[in-house]
Amino acid sequence: MTPHIRAGSGDIAETVLLPGDPLRAKWAAETYLDDPVLVNDVRGMLGFTGTWRGNRVTIHGTGMGMPSLSIYANELITSYEAKTLIRIGSCGAMQEDIAIRDVILAMSATSISTPSRGILRDMNFAPCADYGLLSAAHAAAQSKGSRTHVGGIYSSDVFYDERPDLNESMTRHGILAVEMEAAELYILAARHRCRALAVLTVSDHLLTREALPASDRQSSFGDMVEIALEAAFA
Repeated sequence: MTPHIRAGSGDIAETVLLPGDPLRAKWAAETYLDDPVLVNDVRGMLGFTGTWRGNRVTIHGTGMGMPSLSIYANELITSYEAKTLIRIGSCGAMQEDIAIRDVILAMSATSISTPSRGILRDMNFAPCADYGLLSAAHAAAQSKGSRTHVGGIYSSDVFYDERPDLNESMTRHGILAVEMEAAELYILAARHRCRALAVLTVSDHLLTREALPASDRQSSFGDMVEIALEAAFA
């Protein structure tokens, strides 16, 4: 056990999918895993372990933002020996050719700061996805016919951003979308020699102001979960 995960030895699979919302973890586990078992509910952060096509998988919530994700990813890696970590979550599109419900595969994750900033100090570390996962996810998305974009995203420290100039700069430099967790996940995976990827569904658009209603969000995220699972076991 750890301070934030009460799962016992062997309860966590080597492959972990990481949605921010614990209720999305519950939905994904009950929808896609065979025989899912609740392995954690400390502080309401739900984690489930089951199987997908005979492969053991854990789906565990992380909360919102890089500090929260950092807690769970660190404990999953260092105490439970997770080896493959795939973030599945929502994002806000920053390019005109991206539509609501499109899938984004984050090749890299730009940020202003991360919880690992104190360790990296003066270095401008470039967090990126595991190429094997990225390639497999792209192949899975293509086979499903999902509208998919591959490229850099921006991991923000804040949700209620008051920096339109920063958003304009991100868009100008080709950043596909904004979310709040992937950069720290990629740094932790690099530090501990694990595989990591962020597979994201566009729920909002910063340019058009379109947004998925809350009631449609879970039902629109099926492709993302399937792509993540297929990539993990390609």
